[in-house]
Amino acid sequence: MKILEEKILSEGIAVNEDILKVDSFVNHQVDPVLMHQIGEAFAAHYKDCGVTKVVTIESSGIAPALMTALALNVPMIILKKQPSKVLNDNLYQTVVTSFTKGTSYELTLSQQFIDENDHVLIVDDFLANGEAATGAIRLLRKAHATIAGVGILIEKSFQPGRGKLIEQGIDVYSLARISKLGKDLIEFIPEEE
Repeated sequence: MKILEEKILSEGIAVNEDILKVDSFVNHQVDPVLMHQIGEAFAAHYKDCGVTKVVTIESSGIAPALMTALALNVPMIILKKQPSKVLNDNLYQTVVTSFTKGTSYELTLSQQFIDENDHVLIVDDFLANGEAATGAIRLLRKAHATIAGVGILIEKSFQPGRGKLIEQGIDVYSLARISKLGKDLIEFIPEEE
């Protein structure tokens, strides 16, 4: 998705070889026009896959996941990172380690919103080591749901996340695939690869 790559080059900040800040259009301030285009791109890719729900992890994935769900005309489910004081029963839970923050959290899904009849598309902002997506897949499999695929805004292709997901038989569709990242350096994998 050229428009996303252009936005990353013009507004993204490559802090070092691991960190790319996109807080001006993805995860602090959100560009709604870009999110709409992202939702349309994911929906076009997965339109014939029988997706019944779109799932994301709070909070940066919410905007693109909502736009994808809207384009596919299906509900969106938010997997929670923080324990709820209200939702204590009938939960699926798993521990996930965040690459970005270097911490672990308990990912939670209410059993009320997912079941074995669901074919789920996971949408998230970044793919690095694949821990968040793998955690989401574990929760969905506990509910006996099937996985249509994982849609990613920005993939750090030099990290092992894509490979981990593909080894599990997951269709990974990334809109921007970064081949190299360094201080003030962002390089993308050409589209044909």
